[in-house]
Amino acid sequence: MSGHSKWATTKHKKAAIDAKRGKLFAKLIKNIEVAARTGGPDPEGNPTLYDAIQKAKKSSVPSDNIDRAVKRGGGLDGGGVNYETAMYEGYAPGGVALLIECLTDNRNRATSEVRVALTRNGGSLGDAGSVSYLFSRKGQVIVPKTADLDEDEVLMAVLDAGAEEVRDLGENFEVVSEPTDLIAVRTALQEAGIEYDSAESVFQPFTSVPMDADGAKKVFKIIDALEDSDEVQNVYSNIDLSDEVLAALDA
Repeated sequence: MSGHSKWATTKHKKAAIDAKRGKLFAKLIKNIEVAARTGGPDPEGNPTLYDAIQKAKKSSVPSDNIDRAVKRGGGLDGGGVNYETAMYEGYAPGGVALLIECLTDNRNRATSEVRVALTRNGGSLGDAGSVSYLFSRKGQVIVPKTADLDEDEVLMAVLDAGAEEVRDLGENFEVVSEPTDLIAVRTALQEAGIEYDSAESVFQPFTSVPMDADGAKKVFKIIDALEDSDEVQNVYSNIDLSDEVLAALDA
């Protein structure tokens, strides 16, 4: 029976991973469609589309899926859905602020799914403006670490392009800039021959809330529930985890 149980567990884990992968693909495809609709289907003349395609490729989205998304978004095949951005604000346990970014063709459905994900997991939906003041829009480029690339080299490559700082995230470097400097920063990395995984506008908190391992688990439960919704594209929080808490969570 142990072999059977092990297979059942493995199959369940694979199904869960496949489901997560499928949802990620769907979100990346939606980003491409919106970028193509907003700025046109030519990546060379549409930097937002270029970066959306690059991120999808880095996540192994098949080229056929990407091409179809560009055509749908750009109106080249007569199809496509009109998505709109909807922002929601809420709280997780411990007073952690959440900023929830949706791309949806049905705002009522998005509102319902966000509210349910929050309230069922110990969170709450806030009024407009209740937590957004705690965040600012920033340009973010993620650069994977390699054996022959250090933080100073990344900083020197992007300093004149408008980068504000380079942060060491462990396995990656994060290059932070104003959103208006994002394309210049990304281009500077390309010209320096430095590979990057993603370049996009994100929300980053001004202040953060430190949490212990138990509190962090509750917050992650809410974030997982939100990200499980097809309506939700990104979830930003102001949770702050120490190295000790991260180690405890990994264990």
